[in-house]
Amino acid sequence: MSNDKKTTVENEIETTVENKETFENGTPAATTKVVVRKDISKFAWTLSEIKNNWVAYVMIAPFFFLFFLFTVIPVVFSFVLSFTTFNLLEWPEIVYAQNYIRLFLEDDIFLIAIKNTFVFAGVTGPASYLLSLFFAWFINELRPKIRAVVTLLFYAPSISGNAFLIWTYFFASDEYGLVNSWLMRLNLITSPILWFQDEEYIFPLIIAIALWTSLGTSFLTFIAGFQVVDKSLYEAGAVDGIKNRWQELWYITLPTMRPQLMLGAILSITGAFGFGGIITALVGFPSPNYCAHTITHHLDDYGGQRFEIGYASAIATLLFLLMFGANILVNKLLRKVGE
Repeated sequence: MSNDKKTTVENEIETTVENKETFENGTPAATTKVVVRKDISKFAWTLSEIKNNWVAYVMIAPFFFLFFLFTVIPVVFSFVLSFTTFNLLEWPEIVYAQNYIRLFLEDDIFLIAIKNTFVFAGVTGPASYLLSLFFAWFINELRPKIRAVVTLLFYAPSISGNAFLIWTYFFASDEYGLVNSWLMRLNLITSPILWFQDEEYIFPLIIAIALWTSLGTSFLTFIAGFQVVDKSLYEAGAVDGIKNRWQELWYITLPTMRPQLMLGAILSITGAFGFGGIITALVGFPSPNYCAHTITHHLDDYGGQRFEIGYASAIATLLFLLMFGANILVNKLLRKVGE
């Protein structure tokens, strides 16, 4: 092959040549297929694909346009701004890696935010994912009518907006809060506990509320995945030696619904890293001694209040890298399902 052809990709274009052999009496004996391979350039192959499937490309074009406009461009723009100082009033000034150095060596609050974010995401992310999967599996075993009702009840908190605020009634910091009222009636405490003001209780409460609010979306994804599993696969699995429901789940069900598992993982990771708004609504901003301060709070502080856009862009870039790395790790783990 010549040097100019080394830059091309080999694509197999199958041309079927029917060679009808016949016996002496004229009866057809066999039909053979001959595959003709041609080397075409990658550009020519791309044009051919677009021409043959132009309707599909037209249908997905709006998505890619919006994705590029509202995701790719902002990420790239934020990365560029992270190497500058920019306050929306003056022209950006390049400072190279100074923002990142400041984050890790000078900003003590950011170090607290990193620790809180890792603890919060490390607990709520996996726990929410596994609980959603377990409840989806359990509810999927119910009768169809009962399953529909339970699914709606389970998913309702996720579509109820500020439903999490009901917890402020349970854990109100006076004697009228339900939990304080019960504890005082049982003589377990003598004065109301300041649930959302005391550092000892804030973080555990936030984690519990986060789990409650984050189950719905991943749960709906998983229960949809259970519904699309072909039932004949279980019969084939029984023939191949699968003996119980756990083996069915691991070797048949979960590998079949791997796309739903990956989507649920992305939703869980995104929710775990982006829970700052609910924390602010429950405990205020900043939280007492920054005990519930996360990276998203730090980003909102510098980007939305102080307008240090360059510094906020550095925080956003690090948050993006953390979420991207977590997604890669989870996807690698999910590929081992069924092995």
